Amino acid sequence: MIETEIYVREGVDELAAHYRAAIQLLGEDPDREGLQKTPMRMAKAMQVLTRGYSQDPHKVLTDALFAEKYNQMVIVKDIDVFSLCEHHMLPFYGKAHVAYIPNGYITGLSKIARVVDIYSHRLQVQERLTQQIKDCIQQTLKPLGVMVVIEAKHMCMQMRGIEKQNAITTTSDFSGAFNQAKTREEFMNLLRGESKRI
Repeated sequence: MIETEIYVREGVDELAAHYRAAIQLLGEDPDREGLQKTPMRMAKAMQVLTRGYSQDPHKVLTDALFAEKYNQMVIVKDIDVFSLCEHHMLPFYGKAHVAYIPNGYITGLSKIARVVDIYSHRLQVQERLTQQIKDCIQQTLKPLGVMVVIEAKHMCMQMRGIEKQNAITTTSDFSGAFNQAKTREEFMNLLRGESKRI
């Protein structure tokens, strides 16, 4: 089984029919050789790109929850983000940086990246995505604080509209200990620092 087939959900045939109609409305012939399978490909691709709707990010964190007395900052940075802007359904992409300060419990490091992945695989705006990641970690792990920063480029700005190729949008959200400017500054300094080669 192809990996993307895992995400094929109910309604894929109906979705493909709508894409076929859209192709025709754009002035193309959906029956020509190059486009015959395109509606189903589009339907399956869209289900993959929105697979986050069928996944529970809170469960991801609690499935790998460990009691630990460590209470310093934990940072997972440079997490790849690919999402669809809900306004034009065009991609935006970039990096997410997540920090939390444990309060008796830690989670597996890969689970932080999975939370980012789940929320980004929904129709989104970057501002809400940032907040949802922060809220999920805060509500589930109940740490001393969480901070999330996302830096992204938006194809709706690059391909259409203002057509600015190098504009980067940065969003942040934080809670708890990160309400203190000193703690936020520590996080940002660690983000700006060069990663050690392993």
